[in-house]
Amino acid sequence: MRTLQKRLSAYDTPQRAMAAGIYPYFRVIESDQDTVVKMNGRDILMFGSNSYLGLTNHAKIKEAAKKAIDKYGSGCAGSRFLNGTLDIHIELENRLANLVGKESALCYSTGFQVNLGVVSVLTGRRDHILLDELDHASIIEGSRLSFSKVLKFAHNDMSSLERKLKRCAPGTIKFIVVDGIFSMEGDIIKLPEVVRLAEKYDGTIMVDDAHSIGVLGKNGSGTSSHFGLTDKVDLIMGTFSKSLASLGGFIASDKDTINYIKHNSRSLIFSASMTPASAASVLAAIDIMVNEPERIDHLWKITRYALNGFKQSGFDVGKSETPIIPLFIRDDLKALLLTQRLLAEGIFVNPVVSPAVPKENCLIRYSLMATHTMDQVDESVDKITKAARELGILV
Repeated sequence: MRTLQKRLSAYDTPQRAMAAGIYPYFRVIESDQDTVVKMNGRDILMFGSNSYLGLTNHAKIKEAAKKAIDKYGSGCAGSRFLNGTLDIHIELENRLANLVGKESALCYSTGFQVNLGVVSVLTGRRDHILLDELDHASIIEGSRLSFSKVLKFAHNDMSSLERKLKRCAPGTIKFIVVDGIFSMEGDIIKLPEVVRLAEKYDGTIMVDDAHSIGVLGKNGSGTSSHFGLTDKVDLIMGTFSKSLASLGGFIASDKDTINYIKHNSRSLIFSASMTPASAASVLAAIDIMVNEPERIDHLWKITRYALNGFKQSGFDVGKSETPIIPLFIRDDLKALLLTQRLLAEGIFVNPVVSPAVPKENCLIRYSLMATHTMDQVDESVDKITKAARELGILV
């Protein structure tokens, strides 16, 4: 056996979790991503999806995808840079730029590739990238590919951010990259304070709106709109795999910035373009999101309802104020046991344990869709509370 194989064969953490009956990953779903899914022939209430507007099985979106396949085929067989740009890609980019209030936008095949390709390419060796410590992994990976100095500040701590900015040499680029809604803890970036500090220290701001599109702002247009700061934020990133019911991602900014990214971002230039069906699905999802504001209204109604229910039950939900609700367990084993107990009770939630987070911060990630009903929320809160008490998580 070669050295690499020996090293990898010693990795048995998943096998030990499986043997203990608490392995919580790669669970197989046999249906569409609705509020109720099929698993092993059983109906399971889904509270682990990122489909915040509940659009993944919408008839108009499925029809748009089918028509796109009929017209363009199943794929583009090349990158956007060469033979993979279709008129539907340009139409989508124009719609996205208009949605988030920027001059121009550029689509990638996945949201991860957006952050990888944008964060890595805009700054040089003398420059600085400043990251919230809880930024998404794709942002971290993008910063690692750059030649810039990377400085992390404490989560949503503006004093910490200012201390880091003071360390940056005058005349260098200070590229501040933050999540709009943080994907695990559900809190919102203090964007007004970030803007104030960026203006004070000549910084450039990029907001990752992966979990904010469809949730915050006018017509679901994101964090910058939510705070009325679109003109103060330089780059806005978003994904299609959450509220917009497809696959892919985008970056939006002024024309000069997008022009530079378009001709220098390696994850764009050297990746196949997003499929026609994916692009058509996003266009249809934007139409629904804009024309049916009651979806977002209901999402916020059940968010407030669920947050109140968990707080009354005694759960620590941190600083969440969004449809992402963390239930802090602070014990890895109990978090995994609770996840398995709930699945047996017909409730799907996601455990977030170490090393993804420190052991003392492990949690159950509970997320809502606009298509959830109050009765479904009640059932989930009741079952989660009961199981947590039986496991000694709640007293």
